[in-house]
Amino acid sequence: MTERVALYLQDAHPLREGMELAKYAESKGFEAVWQAESRLVRDAIVPMAAFAAVTDRIKVGSGVINNWTRNIGLLAATFLTLDDLAPDRIICGIGAWWDPLARNVGIERKKPLKAMRETIDVMRRLLRMENVTFDGEFHHVHGIELDVVHGRREPRNVPIYIGATGDAMMEMTGEIADGVVLNYCVPPEYNDNALKQLETGAKKAGRNWLDIDRPQLVVCSVDNDHAKALDGARGLLTQYLAQQPHIAKASGVSEDVVKQIRSILGWPATREQIAQARKFVPDDLVERITASGTPDAVRAKVQEYCKHGCTCPILYPLGDAKLMIDTFAQI
Repeated sequence: MTERVALYLQDAHPLREGMELAKYAESKGFEAVWQAESRLVRDAIVPMAAFAAVTDRIKVGSGVINNWTRNIGLLAATFLTLDDLAPDRIICGIGAWWDPLARNVGIERKKPLKAMRETIDVMRRLLRMENVTFDGEFHHVHGIELDVVHGRREPRNVPIYIGATGDAMMEMTGEIADGVVLNYCVPPEYNDNALKQLETGAKKAGRNWLDIDRPQLVVCSVDNDHAKALDGARGLLTQYLAQQPHIAKASGVSEDVVKQIRSILGWPATREQIAQARKFVPDDLVERITASGTPDAVRAKVQEYCKHGCTCPILYPLGDAKLMIDTFAQI
């Protein structure tokens, strides 16, 4: 079994229940808890602060925020604040977001690679407590710094991981990031090409790609009843394959399946629409792109992702979250 494991929380649990799960995961030897920020449902920063406040050792990551909607000064100040709460335990996971959600809230995601590169460059310099002037295409700052008067003024240890899916973003991740958050709802062999892109980018910067951390989101539905576990993951897949085209493409799902689902689902999707469309997601697809089934089956599937280069599975529990944590307990 993998020596590193992390918990992924989205919006499936009330926030206070998520806090208890973070504490439980810490007690079972989990390395980190990551909070999602994807649909317009739950901000990542507030839960991260909550998890950090009730734990002592577990790392707390954003999985992932986007680089478009927070001013760069506020973004750096936010992670400085989180690091004040939980020194050396905070991870910034950041991604390029996705359409149609970004477009529907007025964000034009032009030149996503350049925008991400500028964001990481300026944010790193601010967290090193530098005085920064930067005149780029997306960020324009003049003589700014994190103005700490009361408290720690030393540079902050906040590693930056890019949530990359496409080849170009994956290559740039290998060049500039501390780690990559590999996506979920993909088969394990998706990682093979992703790691090639990561290696190409690392070589550009004179880095060894093996030094780049590679945690991966994995949908994990555990139940002693195999069929029930599969059905627990089916609803999530139905929604994400329709609404996040980059994940649908990376997962290798046929266009016919996606078209059938999209013909039913609106934006945002209702529970009734998801229930109607889930019949188009067959069992073999659930088994191919998630870790769903009995405890033994999910452990074996997660190990497949590790064999394909994942360094730390970030497990998204569907169903009994404590059973999933117990299934992968390190203590």
